[in-house]
Amino acid sequence: MSDHVHDENCDHDHEEAVFIVTDEEGNEHEMVLVYTFENNGRVYAVLLDRNDPEDDGVIFRVEEDGEDEVLVNIEDDEEWETVMKAYEELAAQENGQA
Repeated sequence: MSDHVHDENCDHDHEEAVFIVTDEEGNEHEMVLVYTFENNGRVYAVLLDRNDPEDDGVIFRVEEDGEDEVLVNIEDDEEWETVMKAYEELAAQENGQA
């Protein structure tokens, strides 16, 4: 992992991975990919609402669809519990709490 801090003083471009996600009420949200991680051989993506970064993030499973990668809701409770535990452990490590 790099010690580089990405901020307004960077001398290179940062491309945000932005996705349009529709919630249960049919509202569209611009979501920014902030983190990916692997758990049990699967890849997961953490996204934050671009217009409300203080809001809780959302985790999706990343699956391949031909040559494309797609975000898939995690609907299995057991998978969700496992993913949340792995994410919380990774977040604690990132914050120096492990």
